[in-house]
Amino acid sequence: MKKLNSLVLSVTVAIIDFIYRGLPIQRFWVLETIARAPYFAFLSVLHLRESLGLRTEEHYYLMKEHFAQSVNETEHLKEMERRGGADRWIDRVFAYHLVLVYYWSMVIYYFIDPVSAYHLNSEIEFHATETYLDYLWDHPEDTKIGEIAADEMNHYIELSRDMEMV
Repeated sequence: MKKLNSLVLSVTVAIIDFIYRGLPIQRFWVLETIARAPYFAFLSVLHLRESLGLRTEEHYYLMKEHFAQSVNETEHLKEMERRGGADRWIDRVFAYHLVLVYYWSMVIYYFIDPVSAYHLNSEIEFHATETYLDYLWDHPEDTKIGEIAADEMNHYIELSRDMEMV
């Protein structure tokens, strides 16, 4: 599954990189719009499992962590909106359609194979960190982007730890 995850990520990144060439804030907004989806998906599946009596020892911890991650990604999204990332209607249409596909894909993936779902999302968070750091290299005065990059790396670390818990 790791090879499939890498392939899906590579293709998706190539498409988004092509579409948003020279538009870093719009690109960040699209990425932050879809970045919340896996955490919402993880929470949905954890709630379903709990409702079916399938709660594990790690369940409560994972629910709290994924809720906090979704709130953090929402803060990033609001920052990109403040910078004008959602001003173009075409970006909103693209992101909103992509997030629907991604959310439902992650619900199914997490239900069937949580470790692989965590792996895919950790790879995405690592890529997000690199993307923000690349931008920061050209805009070192943008301390907010530095904070967001640090948050993304923290999510990568948290997801790596979560893979060992499930």
